[in-house]
Amino acid sequence: MRTDPTRPLSLLARSALASLLALVAFLGVTGFALDRAYYEGTLTAERDRLQSYFYAYLAGFDVRRDGTLIPPDAPPQPDFDRPGSGLYAVVTDSRGVRWASRSARGRDVPFIGDLAPGQVDFRGPLSSMAMGHVFVLSEGVAWDIPHRAPLRLTLHIAESDQAFERQIGAYRRTLALWLLGLGVALLAMQQLLLRWSLSPLSRVRQELRRVQRGEASALSSDYPRELSGLTRGLNTIIQSERETLERQRHTLADLAHSLKTPLAVIRARFESEADGAPPPVCHDVLEQVRRMDGIIAYQLSRAAAKGRQTFAAPVPVAAHAEALVQGLEKVHAVRRILCEFDIDPEARFFGPEGDLLELLGNLTENGFKWARSRVLLSVHRLLDATALREGLEIVVEDDGPGIPPERVERLLQRGVRGDERVQGHGIGLAIVVDLVHAYRAEMGVDRSAALGGARFSLRFPPIR
Repeated sequence: MRTDPTRPLSLLARSALASLLALVAFLGVTGFALDRAYYEGTLTAERDRLQSYFYAYLAGFDVRRDGTLIPPDAPPQPDFDRPGSGLYAVVTDSRGVRWASRSARGRDVPFIGDLAPGQVDFRGPLSSMAMGHVFVLSEGVAWDIPHRAPLRLTLHIAESDQAFERQIGAYRRTLALWLLGLGVALLAMQQLLLRWSLSPLSRVRQELRRVQRGEASALSSDYPRELSGLTRGLNTIIQSERETLERQRHTLADLAHSLKTPLAVIRARFESEADGAPPPVCHDVLEQVRRMDGIIAYQLSRAAAKGRQTFAAPVPVAAHAEALVQGLEKVHAVRRILCEFDIDPEARFFGPEGDLLELLGNLTENGFKWARSRVLLSVHRLLDATALREGLEIVVEDDGPGIPPERVERLLQRGVRGDERVQGHGIGLAIVVDLVHAYRAEMGVDRSAALGGARFSLRFPPIR
């Protein structure tokens, strides 16, 4: 389906886009908050684990009277005795390393330095050339030695961040999958709710299309309270348009008829004295009366033509065209004019039947008038899948003398009056021109390639 890049987004698309942006923002903030909460919790758990190793080592250490440090017989975790295990323990004092676990021997542990007794420092992950990134918990302690100053030491417990990062990575992947799945589920649910909520608007749109196609006369009334005023207003507009057009047509027809009657009396009175030699003034008055009578006839025909309507029932073209041509063939039976058809049986005219008869009747009558022996009437649909109404093309061709190209432009001038006639074409063709403009259609006049005479084409484009 073709889309217009300048066309505003639909309500459903706007709601979906707004919901998507809001959902992305909400899930993003939620994911960030959960990730930070889990990260901080895991970091606290890491600190607590290192703190427990610290207390286990502190309980296992002892100090001789000479200040010599006695390590525990077994570490609190076997990995402290395995080189490169990721768990390290080191004891330092102001002079440097006093003791190191087997896993930390020969490795550069990023220690903080000596701390005062009771002072605790937790950092990480810190970078180490030999250990990679590690978390380090350091705490200062003081051992009381009889008859000597307390022994001040700092115990450092370090652990690689690999297990920590694996845990955080697994959590983030799981969180992302769940948030993604939740987002998709929420969007799908929201789309269903939006479609259900906006279904009355969709129904209004569908019913309005049916009214525009002539398949219904008005919108139904069973709509929610928020839309009932809209549908009543649309029905009022539809009814008002029909009544206004009908009222204007009757008003113009009544005016024309009211003028036609006294003019007919005046004309009959002047013509009754035509046996004698009427004075020049009578001749001039009679000529003007005849012209006024022609103008009124023209305006009566225009009054019968309603023009383009937004809400009009479709009229099938084939049956009306055949009936018109049969009548014209009888009128021109002496000249033996043959009219050929090329009419799409599904072709429909969206407008009053009188307008269709005016268009077909005037064009075909003009073709019969100027044809030598043949007239061709073609009617085809102009299809567009995106249009509310299909278009229509009407072409009338004859094998007559045709119309000189220099007279075509004047023939198609808008506003040509009944008393401003192009040679050989009278009021009927002027009515066709007016109807073409009223329906916002296109009219072309050129030479027929098939028959060699004039070719009149009317094109009513699809309505989107």
